Amino acid sequence: MRTIRDTWLIFDRSLWLTLRNPVWVIMGVMQPILYLLLFGPLLKNIASMPGFPPGGAFNVFVPGILVMTALFGSAFVGFGLCDEMREGVVERMRVTPMSRVAMLLGRSLRDVVILEAQAVILVVLSVPFGLELKIEGIVVAFGLLALIGLMMSPVSYVLALVLQSEDALAPVVNAVALPLLLLSGVMLPMSLAPDWLQKIADVNPLYHAVAAIRALFNANYGDTEILIGTAVLAVLAVITIWMGARAFSRAAA
Repeated sequence: MRTIRDTWLIFDRSLWLTLRNPVWVIMGVMQPILYLLLFGPLLKNIASMPGFPPGGAFNVFVPGILVMTALFGSAFVGFGLCDEMREGVVERMRVTPMSRVAMLLGRSLRDVVILEAQAVILVVLSVPFGLELKIEGIVVAFGLLALIGLMMSPVSYVLALVLQSEDALAPVVNAVALPLLLLSGVMLPMSLAPDWLQKIADVNPLYHAVAAIRALFNANYGDTEILIGTAVLAVLAVITIWMGARAFSRAAA
């Protein structure tokens, strides 16, 4: 019970601080909106090409944009922790009986809530462009986005605890996130890629996440990628949360 209480306290504090200075939230949704406005219409001309997934250009493109938002929105949350360490926030928490796991979970759940709010905005804005809503599929897809957030946020926080500097964190995060993004098919489906690139993409968890969310957005509930993507993300989320909790325990012991 104490862990739940402490998680709520950290979540409430972190969310309130974010809402007081919502620049990160606003900027986090502006880039996907620009992709939606300036890149999405280009896909209409290639949606009929062989290899392009069925479902319409925006039912293929929007799931990729949502995964991109989840990836970058979660991968850079460690910057806030670097600032908190510099201000002595983590140091002060070390002298309290607060659950060390809650210090991670509270922040990560805040990141998921922000991510889901951004996803709702993007989906609503996509409807006038031609996105066809499949409510049941979208609800499940939002659950997968939450798993991406719970998978990536602990990684970013662990890197922040180790590196303790935004200058060091930025290139490391980019080095991890950019290949994951390019090999996930968020902009163009990997079905259009050559065979060797598709084989590399198969080991990328975000590739399976994108495929699963696209299937959900198109109500293809029998697609095996839904099960694969859910299982992969759930397992990785558990692993990264465990690793993050251990890192916070050591840093705040």
